[in-house]
Amino acid sequence: MFELWFGIVAVMFTGYVVLDGYDLGAGALQFLVARSSDERRQVLAAVGPFWDANEVWLLAAGGALFVGFPRVLAVGISGFYLAIFLVIWTLILRAVAIEFRSHVADPLWRRFWDVVFAGASTLLAILWGAAIGNVIRGLPLGADGWFALTLFTNFRATAPVGILDWYTVLTGVFALVALAGHGALFLAWRTDGPVHDRARATAKRVFIVLAVMWPLVTLATHIVNPALLPALPSRPFAWLGILSALGGLAVVFLGLGRDRSLAAFLGSCAWITGMLVATAACMFPVMLRAVPDATRSITALQSGNTGAGLRTALGWWGIGFPIALVYVGVLFRIHRGTAVAAADGEGY
Repeated sequence: MFELWFGIVAVMFTGYVVLDGYDLGAGALQFLVARSSDERRQVLAAVGPFWDANEVWLLAAGGALFVGFPRVLAVGISGFYLAIFLVIWTLILRAVAIEFRSHVADPLWRRFWDVVFAGASTLLAILWGAAIGNVIRGLPLGADGWFALTLFTNFRATAPVGILDWYTVLTGVFALVALAGHGALFLAWRTDGPVHDRARATAKRVFIVLAVMWPLVTLATHIVNPALLPALPSRPFAWLGILSALGGLAVVFLGLGRDRSLAAFLGSCAWITGMLVATAACMFPVMLRAVPDATRSITALQSGNTGAGLRTALGWWGIGFPIALVYVGVLFRIHRGTAVAAADGEGY
């Protein structure tokens, strides 16, 4: 049961990254792919019907973590207190920027909220990447099982560690580039005209950078967590994740070469999913790795809910998860086709 719930939590967080990742990437790229106010409204029209529903997946993932591994959630929220507040503020700023932009027909007003939207999207992508980097690198768990992190210490990925060091900054930048490529492919699929052309051209450049960064980040990961990659040969799900990532990356380049934006976007979804699945499979059963003393790590077996609680939660998840998937499908069905910016003063 603990193994199943570890997989469920991984699936829920992966779903959040894949879904909210494209509108984060679209926001971060807004000034690169959209040169005028009308073009930026086209970007907002593309992500507008989806962004708030995508963020609900973050709540659902947190809920899955709560019912499956409450101790991990408690320790993580306490230790990442500063980082969580930064995440909350960027989420709020993105939402306010999207909703407030068109309320006043003034160029300065709209430019201000465009900058806020792009800046908050960029920072949030970096924060999520740095968070994943912290979990992979390890956390300073004490003998009592709790930890606290400052923003940074000496920027070395060894104890004493902070939220930011050379490795977590690298994973933050990698996440930003990955989500920027994901968002560019979404915009190439959902828009037309100059925005489509710029998004497609940007996606080509970004995924070339990603293809170069991927092995470098993998090497850096092996340096900070030497136990991760050796677990790969014995983890079938890790191999499935790697195959998904490699296949997805190939589909991205094939789709871009043939101007099949939807295929390229689905390839990006497969690439991100494969990366996260492979990482989670290699991490199992560790959920919060401790440094420098790995014996203090918190595992799924140590932090899981009771068997009865997990069985009850599984029943509810079995009902709610299919409904969520159907909702995503219906949402894309309703808003199918090329996004068109609303008339000035109407919506986004």
